[in-house]
Amino acid sequence: MTHLFDPYKLKSVTLRNRIAVSPMCQYMAVNGVANEWHRVHYASLARGGAGLVVLEATAVAPEGRITWGDLGLWNDAQAEALRPIVAGIVEAGAVPGIQIAHAGRKASANRPWEGDDHIPAGQPNSWTTVAPSRLAFGGGLDRVPEELSLDDIKRLQAETVATVTRARDLGFQWLELHMAHGYLAQNFFSPISNHRSDTYGGSAENRARYLLETLVAVRKVWPADRPLTVRLGVVEFDGNDAMLGEAIALLRRMKDEGLDFVDVSIGFNTPDAKIPWAPNFMGDIAAEVRRETGLPGTTSWYISKPDEADALVRDGKVDLVMLGRPLLADPHWPYAAAKALGLDNAAWATLPAPYAHWLARYR
Repeated sequence: MTHLFDPYKLKSVTLRNRIAVSPMCQYMAVNGVANEWHRVHYASLARGGAGLVVLEATAVAPEGRITWGDLGLWNDAQAEALRPIVAGIVEAGAVPGIQIAHAGRKASANRPWEGDDHIPAGQPNSWTTVAPSRLAFGGGLDRVPEELSLDDIKRLQAETVATVTRARDLGFQWLELHMAHGYLAQNFFSPISNHRSDTYGGSAENRARYLLETLVAVRKVWPADRPLTVRLGVVEFDGNDAMLGEAIALLRRMKDEGLDFVDVSIGFNTPDAKIPWAPNFMGDIAAEVRRETGLPGTTSWYISKPDEADALVRDGKVDLVMLGRPLLADPHWPYAAAKALGLDNAAWATLPAPYAHWLARYR
C-alpha cells in the first residue's frame, strides 16, 4: 500500500516522497525581485527533505501582486534572481515548482503584518486593481476594481503565457496556475464576484471561460513532459452547494485540454464564508474531486500530524500532501514524520549528507 514516503512519478518528474511544500507568500521581494531571504528560505525547505518545493504566488504583472512585496516574473531581472533558487532546490534533491498568479481585486494590499488591507489610492505602493466586475471584496479589502475589457483579458492571458515561458526556461519542473483564494481566476469563476453579461459571465460555462482559455494557452508553451497543475477553489463554504459540481465539470474539461493534476482548495471569494477549520477538513472533498475527475491531486489546510498525513495518502484521498506551517516551524518535518511512522530508512533518506553524518555518528 502506498504511503507518505513512497516516490511519486508524474510525467517525467519523480518526487522522492509524497510531501510537498505548499506555496506560501513571503512578501519580501522588492519590485518583484527575489533576494537573499528567498534563497535561504527555499534552500532550507528543500534540504529539509520534501519531495516538491512550490514557490509562492508569483505575479504575471505589477498590478497582479497581492502586496508590493510579492515575487514577480514579468521581466528578465526577476527571472535571473530566481535562477539560483531553482538550482538550490535541485541541488538539495527536491523538485522545483512555481505558482503563477494574478491577485485580481485583492491586489494592492498591505503586507499581512502591516494591516492586510487595501492601501488607499494615491499612496506609495498602491495601484489600480482589476477584476471581471466592479465589485469590492470587503472586509478591509474595499477598493472597487476596474472592470476588465475583452482586450484587457487577452493581454492578461498573454502576460500569463510570457511568465510561464520564463518559468519553463528557468528549469521549473512543476507549474501551478493559481485559480483559487479570491484572486483573478477565482473572481471570474465565482458568481459572487463575476456579474458580467458577456461571454465571460453569467452561466457556469461562461464564468469558467477565462480559466479554461488560460490553461489552453499555457499548455501550448509548457513542455508536455512536465506536470501542468492548477490550484482551484472548489468550495466556498457560503451555503452555495453548486460550486463543487461546477468545479468538477471545469476540471474534467481542463483534463481534456492537458491538465495533469489538481490542488484542491477553497474559494476565499467572500469574507462571509463559514469555513469549518479543523484538522484535514479538506481531505474528503479532495477525494471526491479526485474520484469524479480522474485527476491525481492534493490538498492542504491543517494537515500536520504524520499519521494523518500518511493516512490521506494510504486511503487514496490524495496523491501528495501539501504542507505549509508545519514546514515553517520545522523544515525537517519529513525526518521527524518518518521516524514517527517507524520508517527509519526513509527518515535518513530525507537528510542532507552532512546532517545524516552527524546524527548517525553520535546517536
